[in-house]
Amino acid sequence: MQQGKKNLALMGLITIGIVYGDIGTSPLYVMTALINDAGGLNKLSEDYIIGCLSLVFWTLMLMTTIKYVLVALRADNHGEGGIFALYDLVRKRRKWLIYPALLGGAALLADGTLTPAVTVTTAIEGLKGVALGPATPINSQTTVIWVTFTILLILFLIQRFGTVLIGKGFGPLMLIWFSFLGVFGIANLIKEPLVVRALSPHYGLMLLFSPENKVGIFILGSIFLATTGAEALYSDMGHVGRQAIYITWPFVFLTLTLNYFGQGAYLIHNLGHFTITSSAFNPFYEMLPSWAYLFGVAIATIAAIIASQALITGSFTLVEEAIGLKLLPKMAIIHPSLSRGQIYIRTINWLLCACTTLVLFYFRTSEHMEAAYGLAITITMFMTTLLLYQYLASRRHHWFALPFACLYAVIEIIFLVSSLTKFDHGGYVTLFITLVIVAIMVAWYFGNKLRDFLDGETAWTHLGDYKRTLQELTDDEAIPLYISNLVMLTKVRDGDAIKREVLYSILDKTPKRAKVYWFVTVNTTSEPYTNYYTVDMMGTRNIVNLQLYLGFKMNHQVPLYLRQVVNDLMRQGIIDPQPQKYTTTPGRQVGDFRFVIIQDQLSSSIQLRSWQHLLIGARIFIQNHSTTPVQWFGLEFSQVTVEKVPILLNRRRASPMVNQRAVYHQKPKE
Repeated sequence: MQQGKKNLALMGLITIGIVYGDIGTSPLYVMTALINDAGGLNKLSEDYIIGCLSLVFWTLMLMTTIKYVLVALRADNHGEGGIFALYDLVRKRRKWLIYPALLGGAALLADGTLTPAVTVTTAIEGLKGVALGPATPINSQTTVIWVTFTILLILFLIQRFGTVLIGKGFGPLMLIWFSFLGVFGIANLIKEPLVVRALSPHYGLMLLFSPENKVGIFILGSIFLATTGAEALYSDMGHVGRQAIYITWPFVFLTLTLNYFGQGAYLIHNLGHFTITSSAFNPFYEMLPSWAYLFGVAIATIAAIIASQALITGSFTLVEEAIGLKLLPKMAIIHPSLSRGQIYIRTINWLLCACTTLVLFYFRTSEHMEAAYGLAITITMFMTTLLLYQYLASRRHHWFALPFACLYAVIEIIFLVSSLTKFDHGGYVTLFITLVIVAIMVAWYFGNKLRDFLDGETAWTHLGDYKRTLQELTDDEAIPLYISNLVMLTKVRDGDAIKREVLYSILDKTPKRAKVYWFVTVNTTSEPYTNYYTVDMMGTRNIVNLQLYLGFKMNHQVPLYLRQVVNDLMRQGIIDPQPQKYTTTPGRQVGDFRFVIIQDQLSSSIQLRSWQHLLIGARIFIQNHSTTPVQWFGLEFSQVTVEKVPILLNRRRASPMVNQRAVYHQKPKE
């Protein structure tokens, strides 16, 4: 029992280090954005501040606590969370659900490119102009940018070591951060205790229609910044588990609330006495006593780094799920620990790094980043609501599903409309990135669907129907031996169904005569170190249907596994020995291998409509510019033939030719 409590406490600490970085750093910029909405410090009033605090509190309560922590976390897919995991649970209910999944996932990935930039920049700006001894290290915005860039680059470099290592290091620091938020929130709250009136939703609703609110309902665009990390919280469930989030969120929610209320109390207490009027004013830093200021900037910077880390790990999870759902092409996925949820995707890591860097140098200041932040994530939250409704309905919770969906659809549409003001201020950047990601997903997913539809059943054939042909080819000494072991890396489905293009490669092009034909399927299991195989010889001695089952932690070193299988089968007398006359290994009984990889090509002779040609062509382009099969299957040091085969073989057509003039020189028949 004692050990269980100790493990739970450790997991809770890791959770604080991994999950809450994004939402936990919102106090750095939410109140600043609301001050700007009011027109500056001189335009603030007590009613405006109380109304803003009320809206922030109830946004956190409704959007994060109720929707995500209490409802969405129950919709886990084998322990994984996020919009793609949720889609996987409900995709069989309605075909159209693919659209909210694509749009929501793309928007979440796109909006995340702003998170590292805005949080770290805001933190570093707290040091601008601050003297450290005789020097002022950060005395300009250009210096802020370069310091931020250096921090972000280091962060992306350490992702390779896994989130468990990062969480163990960051967990205690984030615990200090949230404690810091709570302590200094209380320290200012006791100066104006009547701020707790903001717990009533009445003040928030009144502010929406108050003449003191110059931007009206559009103020919700800034209020929404307080909950942008909620979707990332759901995505990170696979890294720490639902129970760990349940036990840590009350503490996080309490400290966030105390800090927001503390900032509000500080503003009310000093109304009419502000001398700073520039946009650089940040109530989070200003409410700190002078002796705690530098520590506040340091711990805020650390928290901002962790916010970025939470986004990155959530993005890894989303992309892995998208690959599993065939929404994205295969990418090399590394598991730095034994946990299934701990992953690292190098391609995504450096794409995020590049996008975040561009955002940083394009917007330059946290004020400009805040103006663009949060627009795309409102789309994700609305799409999640649509999928959650289907999930709840599938569990026969109709009494709850419809009211829940209607309530949150209304709230999120209002947030979305209010966030549209961000479009001209930089929101177009994340929307552009969203559209690019959506285009890639649409091309990959619907390109595959269209290809399979156009192919129909003619794209597949049965390996058993070609047993005699392959046996005759092996025995036909009139054809030069191509290789001892010809390995086709393909997928053989139940009932020995195989893509026709595989046999087209062996038979219809220059016939590839081999002693043994290997049809190898690699299956990835959910256990870390699964390592076994099954063999179906199809009643022959030269045709092998080999199914490899490899754990998610196992490297796909197909050549090494294959040599072991060959030796096993020869030892059992299932296949014939392949003695080698010329070899550096005397007595070698295993012949040479050649791996054949089929690469689809779109021929101009295939009869398709323009949009079909464009969609399938885009899908092939993505395939040819993503992780190569040579890398995926560990074939870097093997003999590999990449063979181009026209896709949609049954649809190739040529315009009919007309014989307009012909002269035949033939000997007359006798």
